[in-house]
Amino acid sequence: MEHTQQYAIDTDPERVTLLQTIGSVLASFFGVQSSKNWARDFTHGNALTFILVGVTLAGGFVLTLLTVVKLILRQAGL
Repeated sequence: MEHTQQYAIDTDPERVTLLQTIGSVLASFFGVQSSKNWARDFTHGNALTFILVGVTLAGGFVLTLLTVVKLILRQAGL
């Protein structure tokens, strides 16, 4: 008698990876998201992941701007 075990492995090729999520969020910041990626994101993506990545990237952008402004003001002697 042959015994085989089957394991549930998450190998969904349509699953949105973290790198794809970051790319989609960056594209949405500039408004250049393709309709193909938009459909993939809404079909196979996780909303919480997109929200967390978006908030993190937006926060990083704001911190970068603040740092640049502080450096410029320090160089100007203000």
